[in-house]
Amino acid sequence: MKKYLTYLKIEAILALRSIDLVFFGVIMPIGIAVLIAAIGGNKMTAEGYTYLQGTFGSLITVGICATALMGIPLCLSDYRDKKILKHFFVTPVRPSMILLVQAVINALISIFSASAIYIILKLGWGYDISGSVGMLILSFMVTMFALYGLGMLIASVCRTTKSVNLACTLFYFPMLFLSGATVPFEMFPKWLQSIANVLPLTQGIKLIKGYSLSPNPKNIVMPFIILLSIALISIILSIKTFKWE
Repeated sequence: MKKYLTYLKIEAILALRSIDLVFFGVIMPIGIAVLIAAIGGNKMTAEGYTYLQGTFGSLITVGICATALMGIPLCLSDYRDKKILKHFFVTPVRPSMILLVQAVINALISIFSASAIYIILKLGWGYDISGSVGMLILSFMVTMFALYGLGMLIASVCRTTKSVNLACTLFYFPMLFLSGATVPFEMFPKWLQSIANVLPLTQGIKLIKGYSLSPNPKNIVMPFIILLSIALISIILSIKTFKWE
C-alpha cells in the first residue's frame, strides 16, 4: 500500500502539471456546460423538463470521455516512448498498479469536473437534480469504469505513440459528438442514432440522463449490463496485454 500511495502521489503531481489534461478534463467540459446553459438554460422542452435538465446527464460525461480516451492512453504511450515503463519493469511496480494509478488520477479529475459543472449550473441557473442522486452517482461511476477500461486497453495494446494517437482519435471524437455528450442525441436522424447506440458513452449517457430526470427511469437494465461487461472485459484484457516497451 505504501508504494502504491507513493506512486499515486508522484503521478498526481505530474498530472496537475499537464496543461492538456486540465484543459480537456476540466476547462473544456465546464466551458461547454456554460455555453449550453447560456443558450438553452431554463427553456422548457416538449418533454416537460427544461433544456438544462435534459442535457445535464450528458454534460458531466465530457470530462470522462476526455480523460479516459486521451488522458490515460497518451500518458502511458509517452512513458513507453521515453522508456519509463521499461525502467518500471525491473521494479516492484506491476501493470495493474500502473493502470490503477492512472485510472484513479483521471477519475478524480472527472469527478471534480462533474462537481464543478453541477455547482456552476446550480448557482448560475438554479439547476437541481429531479431524479435519484444516489443512482445518478452510481451511473456516473459505472460509465467511468467502462470508458476507463477502454482507455486502459488502448494504452496497453498500442505500442507506439502514433498508434495510440490514431486509436484515441477513432474512439474519442465519435463518442464526443455522436453519443449525445455535446450534441443532443434526440437531434440525430434515426439511422445515425442506430449507429451511435453501439458507443459505450451513448449507453452511459442514457443511464445518467435517466436517473437525473427520474428516480425510476425505464429501460436502464441493458445499459447497466453493457457498461459493466465492457468495464470487466477491457480491464482484464488491459492487464493481460500490457506492453512495457
